[in-house]
Amino acid sequence: MPSSTALQWLSLVGIIWLQAINGTNTDFPAYSSQLKQFLSMSQVQLNNLAFASDAGKFFGWISGMAAVYLPLWLVLMIGSTLGLIGYGVQYLFITKQISSLSYWHVFLLTLVAGNSICWINTVCYVVTIRNFPSHRQVAVGLTTSYQGLSAKIYTNIVEAVSPQHKAKTFLFLNAVLPIIVTIVSAPFAREIEVTRPKHVGVGFITMFVVTIGTGIYAVTTSLQFVTSKFSPIKILIGILVSLLLPLVIPVSMKIKELVDSWQKQREKLRVYHLTVEENTGNQERIENGEKEGEEEEEERNDVREEIGVKLMLRRIDFWLYYFVYFFGATIGLVFLNNLGQIAESRGCSGTSSLVSLSSSFGFFGRLLPSLIDYFHRGKSPISRPASIMVLMAPTTGAFFLLLNKSDLILYVSTAIIGVCTGAITSIAVSTTTELFGAKNFSVNHNVLVANIPMGSFLFGYLAALLYRKEGQVHGKCMGIECYRDTFIIWGSLCCFGTFLALILHARTRTFYSHRH
Repeated sequence: MPSSTALQWLSLVGIIWLQAINGTNTDFPAYSSQLKQFLSMSQVQLNNLAFASDAGKFFGWISGMAAVYLPLWLVLMIGSTLGLIGYGVQYLFITKQISSLSYWHVFLLTLVAGNSICWINTVCYVVTIRNFPSHRQVAVGLTTSYQGLSAKIYTNIVEAVSPQHKAKTFLFLNAVLPIIVTIVSAPFAREIEVTRPKHVGVGFITMFVVTIGTGIYAVTTSLQFVTSKFSPIKILIGILVSLLLPLVIPVSMKIKELVDSWQKQREKLRVYHLTVEENTGNQERIENGEKEGEEEEEERNDVREEIGVKLMLRRIDFWLYYFVYFFGATIGLVFLNNLGQIAESRGCSGTSSLVSLSSSFGFFGRLLPSLIDYFHRGKSPISRPASIMVLMAPTTGAFFLLLNKSDLILYVSTAIIGVCTGAITSIAVSTTTELFGAKNFSVNHNVLVANIPMGSFLFGYLAALLYRKEGQVHGKCMGIECYRDTFIIWGSLCCFGTFLALILHARTRTFYSHRH
């Protein structure tokens, strides 16, 4: 197909847009305190809602199965519709347009909304891996990095539109924005058959420049001394423009294809000997066939074997991998989910800027593995398990740093945890594919991330109990001691997870050494 390369990159842009609005659960800390007051909830009940948002991942395997049997556009629509129902009904409730919703109704609606993320994520991963098989880590890291911007995007919209009614506005946006973007992106978010991708290097380098520029802008506009100088609407316009910039790549490639096609037509007019044309065409087909064979061989060497979910669950490597993620990225996500309450307990007034900061650094964290993978391709980089181990060490240190009551330490630790958690989340997609194959990826990876709701419940509930223990009669806790024991426990568990990552690296070292 003449336009296959442009469509291939257009599909990547569509995935970027979907990922940018798909992190609806990441903005929960920005309005959790207001929601807690509005619904007269205790800290334990509020923690249960944070858990419910993650608990939707328990049923993520359903979206994985759906991606195997249903058209991908339909899977996208199902996901965004679930989000519309889950967040939309909550919005109608707190705006008093409907009544008679109990706390457990809100809990179930939050669970449905959390599950919607799995459906959209599954499509994003599947399309990216299939359309860029020989650059999967690069493409996956680029696209998932934009999910790290979700909280930043939603927070900027709320600050620009209705900062006084955060809970209502966040719920409305979480319900409506994903389905709007899904309708726009669905025609592009599909598998594209590309016989021989062209200008891949130029495309990725351009995308890196655009993405890094977006990340720098996001981090800069999250700092308080910057936000005080620029209005929220101006900051929001900048973010929206940055999301449109990736379109430059498919548009440029489409123009290049049209120019090449026009030149080819002119060249044909000058060809008088049919045999010359046929020989040239045959030679091109032979070369393309050889290159495709090389790419297919490279892709086969990227994975150990194709493993189904039943066999995967019987592998020691899977359970090591599972608990490495459990004590690493999952604990990081639980910290970010509780960021609003943590900031409030420490007397930090800039909760919104803190959430935006964690979102922005999470963006860079998800992008980092792609940069390393692309520029060190073929230079024997460290294995994925070793990369995860390296990232978990500073996360451990950040939790112990939080025992200091300084606001600066809170910002620094949040940035470290955001970067490392985002990076592990990005690396995990390729790790699942490499260890257990790409064929059953949509189900296998959703089984892995089912540990997130488990961690959200166990670690979050523990934090809520310790918070309540330190609190006054009315249940509100103020001071560094509210989360002191929690940070010690989280840091210790993260340290243990680092040790498990070392074991996983030792077990998979032979496989990764053969790949490189």
